[in-house]
Amino acid sequence: MHKNVAYNCRVYFLNKKLLLIRPKLRLCNDGNYREGRWFTPWMKFRQVEDFHLPRLIRDITGQSLISIGDAVISTIDTCIGSEICEEMWHTASSHIEMGLDGVEIFTNSSGSHHQLRKAYIRVDLINSATSKGGGIYMFSNHQGCDGERVYYDGCSMISINGHTVAQGSQFSLDDVQVLTATLDLEDVRSYRNTMRSRNEAAACASPYPRIICDFSCSSDDLCLPSYQPVQWQYHLAEEEIALGPACWLWDYLRRSRQGGYFLPLSGGIDSSSTAAIVGSMCHLVCDAVKRGNERVIADSRNIVGDSNYIPTDPKELCNRIFTTCYMGSDQSSKDTKKRASALAAELGSYHLEINIETAVKAVIGIFTTAFSLIPKFRAYGGSDRENLALQNIQARLRMVLAYLFAQLSLWARGKPGGLLVLGSANVDECLRGYMTKYDCSSADINPIGGISKTDLKSFIRYCVDHFKWTSLNSIYAAPPTAELEPLKDGELSQTDEQDMGMTYDELSIYGKLRKQAMCGPYSMFCKLYGLWSDKFSHIQIGTKVKYFFRCYAINRHKMTVATPSYHAESYSPDDNRFDQRPFLYPADFTWQFRAIDEEVGNIDRKRNLEKKAKTTEKTIGVVV
Repeated sequence: MHKNVAYNCRVYFLNKKLLLIRPKLRLCNDGNYREGRWFTPWMKFRQVEDFHLPRLIRDITGQSLISIGDAVISTIDTCIGSEICEEMWHTASSHIEMGLDGVEIFTNSSGSHHQLRKAYIRVDLINSATSKGGGIYMFSNHQGCDGERVYYDGCSMISINGHTVAQGSQFSLDDVQVLTATLDLEDVRSYRNTMRSRNEAAACASPYPRIICDFSCSSDDLCLPSYQPVQWQYHLAEEEIALGPACWLWDYLRRSRQGGYFLPLSGGIDSSSTAAIVGSMCHLVCDAVKRGNERVIADSRNIVGDSNYIPTDPKELCNRIFTTCYMGSDQSSKDTKKRASALAAELGSYHLEINIETAVKAVIGIFTTAFSLIPKFRAYGGSDRENLALQNIQARLRMVLAYLFAQLSLWARGKPGGLLVLGSANVDECLRGYMTKYDCSSADINPIGGISKTDLKSFIRYCVDHFKWTSLNSIYAAPPTAELEPLKDGELSQTDEQDMGMTYDELSIYGKLRKQAMCGPYSMFCKLYGLWSDKFSHIQIGTKVKYFFRCYAINRHKMTVATPSYHAESYSPDDNRFDQRPFLYPADFTWQFRAIDEEVGNIDRKRNLEKKAKTTEKTIGVVV
């Protein structure tokens, strides 16, 4: 805090002496971040002030004053500048002006979160920073879960003159990673000197305050190797799903000091994907142990309650810390039960199979006692309201039982601790509201809540190939279903896409247009008319858009109580931080729906006129 204002700062120090306090110039106040809630940006560009050090620091460094502000470090042989996180992404990034003023090395300490397919954006941004004006860029990114919905995925790197020369890991259980490269400052100077337009701008650049440092970054050794560019190794989206949420789950588990995870495993793609991510986590833990990671070994011992335990077999570890449970009812099929059991066996989880029908009938019996009425499924002559209520009570009882089993499963097995409940609702279902409020989507955390059904299916195929979990083949092939309505001759009578009135692929497109393109109903119709006119009529497109927004509006309230989920997708409807919107909408969207209807009418009239004009042309041609 400087002059009673809190700044987010980097501190430069050398040999127990402070050199500079560099406050952040640009704060991140969009998406997942609300940095302006806690800090103020430094508004005095290229200016420094005296900062009086507290007594605690004075006793260590022997200093009383230090500069705070927008300055650079001038060493014997080079000049070092700093950007902090958001400043690199800003339209007027500091590295441009610093480079023009002779700064040759840029450092960036960042907190950039993981998002599917985001790594290439970050890499291109850093390489372009040194490509435009030359220089060395040292990007250091946080790695791990910081107790929130996002996971920071590392990807630290070093770039020179537009080329990557060192790449750090993107997903790792290591707490610290050190990345180094030996580079020649003369390469920067030669590169810049050939850029005439850059040098003209540099000749009139405004200077930065310089903090003089009696230190040299280089040596006199002329035989040091020159840099060789490396090709950045990107993960496929399905690999990112296998690694990012798995690391997040491990961080959450070790920091919460619980005994493991509990998952209601239905045998469908969503819960199976969640189970597969836990299985991947167990593989990552055992791999880290083989590399001698003492921190992971210590955390594993704390979690299982055994001071001598060393995890070496992923299946054995999974059996200790992961409990799965198939919660069947009269509406459940033998196929889903079989699929859940087969996957649990391949993963190694401690698997349970229970039937919740007794509890369902008991709860319905209480209602019948109160009203002397017995609700029926639609298949047996019941109304839509009865049918929905009977589905919801099954879903909600599964949530109640999940927490009961999570609390007492390890006790029943004679083991210490409790389990965290995992949810398994994907981002598309959250967007559409295709879930029962306070059902199994309600849990402690959800590793797939920010991942689309399309990406989860690709992830399932990846797990079959990479981990050889072949039971996932039948899960992949089965149509997604909630199994909450009566079976017909032992076969499914409902599927998710039929219930939703839209496909998962369509939902992904709706989500991206709503969040990324900031579309309301009318603007979404206009964009989809250009995208879908070869598949659907304009009337169908208008109907689809209105139906989606109606479903979105009436179900938006569910997002206010959605389970904290791993943020992986840019169109997530997470209400807590990322997608802060009203949770009560007018479901008829009067003005926008009317605008869609008018546009549909305009298209009809235009087509009729075109058709009439063509008919007239043909008639004239016949007369002639």
